[in-house]
Amino acid sequence: MRQIVLDTETTGLEPEAGHRIIEIGCVELVSRRFTGRRFHEYLNPERDIDEGAVEVHGLTLEQLRDKPRFVDIVPELLGFLDGAELVIHNAPFDVGFINHELRRVGSEVEDIAQRCRILDTLEMARRLHPGQKNSLDALCRRYEIDNSQRQLHGALLDAEILADVYLAMTGGQVALSLDGAQGGRTSDGGAGPGGASPHRPVVRTGTPLRVVRASEEELAEHARRLEAVAEASGGRCVWHALERDPAD
Repeated sequence: MRQIVLDTETTGLEPEAGHRIIEIGCVELVSRRFTGRRFHEYLNPERDIDEGAVEVHGLTLEQLRDKPRFVDIVPELLGFLDGAELVIHNAPFDVGFINHELRRVGSEVEDIAQRCRILDTLEMARRLHPGQKNSLDALCRRYEIDNSQRQLHGALLDAEILADVYLAMTGGQVALSLDGAQGGRTSDGGAGPGGASPHRPVVRTGTPLRVVRASEEELAEHARRLEAVAEASGGRCVWHALERDPAD
């Protein structure tokens, strides 16, 4: 299964009030494994950003004036998302903004659900943990996901954190971070308008290993090799000792 974990940052809360997407971050999973592929863009909204929104994500119009507009990235974005299941925390918010932007630029795709399935991790978390806080930060604490670098909201950083949370919620993972495997964050650990994304963990999902048993011929050759070792070592062959008493 191909999944895209997606997050956006916006100028405000209501697309119907003319608010726009200013950052979109996507991380690809295939069969529950990070592939290293991602889509990340900062966007010029061509309008002011609400003060409350700036307090959340720290992005200002001045920082975004030289960035592409949403219309400029539509073909690449749709190509990246096409056919995947989108994993989004509070999906109606992000999907509503994406659809508003698609309709605004006259895209032939007016609803991203025409191209993708949608999985809402907030809805999933509410089913798993009724009556509890299910914000992304709360889920990080519950599943022991490190979000210490999340000083401000950022679409790519939040998508990467959400991917870890989603894997933990749906079966767990064992992660090994490989420095430099996927590029680096900015020097303060965040992901700013000019920054690259962090390295990704290697995820092991418990896929059963294929068991290959030795043939009769291979077992006979193994026995001959042990006899040769025993003869050369004066009878001190460790394998022979283990075969006589496996508990030793």
